[in-house]
Amino acid sequence: MKEKIISQIITLIRKAQELALKIGIFNILQPGLVKEMIIAEILGHKIIASKRDADACDKNNPNIKFEYLSCYEGGSGQLDRMFKAPAEKREESLLRIKRNKKVYFAIFYKKDPLKVKVIYEIEPAVVLKETERQLDRSRNDISHVGFTEEWAGKNGIVVYKNNAENL
Repeated sequence: MKEKIISQIITLIRKAQELALKIGIFNILQPGLVKEMIIAEILGHKIIASKRDADACDKNNPNIKFEYLSCYEGGSGQLDRMFKAPAEKREESLLRIKRNKKVYFAIFYKKDPLKVKVIYEIEPAVVLKETERQLDRSRNDISHVGFTEEWAGKNGIVVYKNNAENL
């Protein structure tokens, strides 16, 4: 029974990859990509599948970019591999925030991990300030910068809330 289910999962993932290739997505299993696709669909954005670019852009203007953070309930969203030093690497890391019109932080349900509970919209300047604060306090030259739902609630506005019954 278990082996049959695994085979079905593999078949579905292969089909999803075939579909993804038709729209220029070369690795459907790229970390975070499926969640980014879900967030973009909810917000009406166009996904950017490139690992080096923002997560999404405006459907009518590709120069208007958006960054997505996400986590499960009770977790924290992260910006990975942010440089504290050297200065040029730090500035390059901070551009990942500065290039965006908005930053969105999506909280996914623990019990239904592909369903969004809430999405917060946060100004990039606010994310930038908190990122710099965390980098300045870090003992490492390279760090993951984390943001909690509580932080997002205090610093952003709710732009989507799932009104379905609690999971």
